[in-house]
Amino acid sequence: MKKILLSLFVLVLTYATNAQIETPAPSPAQKITQKVGLTTVTVDYSRPSMRGRTIFGGLEQYGNIWRTGANARTKITFSSDVTIAGNTLAKGTYAIFTKPGETSWDIYFYTESKGSGAPKTLDIEKIAAQIKATPKKLPINVETLTITFDDVTKNTAFFNLSWEAVSVGFTFTTPTDAMVTKSIDAAMAGPSAQDLFSAAVYYLQNGQDIDKAKVWIDKAIEMTAAQPRFWYLRQQSLVHAKAGSTKTAIAAAKMSLELATKAGNDAYINMNTASLKEWGAL
Repeated sequence: MKKILLSLFVLVLTYATNAQIETPAPSPAQKITQKVGLTTVTVDYSRPSMRGRTIFGGLEQYGNIWRTGANARTKITFSSDVTIAGNTLAKGTYAIFTKPGETSWDIYFYTESKGSGAPKTLDIEKIAAQIKATPKKLPINVETLTITFDDVTKNTAFFNLSWEAVSVGFTFTTPTDAMVTKSIDAAMAGPSAQDLFSAAVYYLQNGQDIDKAKVWIDKAIEMTAAQPRFWYLRQQSLVHAKAGSTKTAIAAAKMSLELATKAGNDAYINMNTASLKEWGAL
């Protein structure tokens, strides 16, 4: 019996020694990802809270370098080269350091992204880019440090940092048009109907060379003539209308309408009907 009790005591003691108490992190980690055009942008950071403290000009003194978060350095990763305030930043991962001020912030993109705190003095050789940003006063306090991507377009987005009653950030631009053009050029060496269709639609929607778009969409229609697609014909009508070829635009819209009616697709029926009325064909 004593041996059994001793074994149980040893087992309990071993478990107690190995057991770990798990508690919530005071500054929980967050990872956010945003697609901007064809570029993927990711931010890894930890989110401290105010907890009744004065943050800027208090916890984070004006004029001091801040890691822009808590725990590990806040990191931003770009999958392609980007442009920020006239600076070209090569694709890769950077630590974001900031120097808060009452009326102006300095924002640094630092090539040494690993580590926890910010160095007292930044190594100028490791500063890939440095920009100025103007902070905005918020009407309410943001309790927990929050980073978002706002005002996202096909090639721009605004990186926004909000904490306490301060909002500050920067706009970055991605080379979407150049990347799409490169993709199109590669595809044109042996394009499928879908390649031609996608290229034509992109050029139409983004104000690119409409004559090229017309050649591509016509070729896509030709390649799918055996099994015509009403969504292809819809885009052909729009491209031709944009190119000033109203007669062929109407013909394509009528074919798209007929096929969409057979397929029972109300959205395309309505779109084609509206275009035909606009072009004076109904």
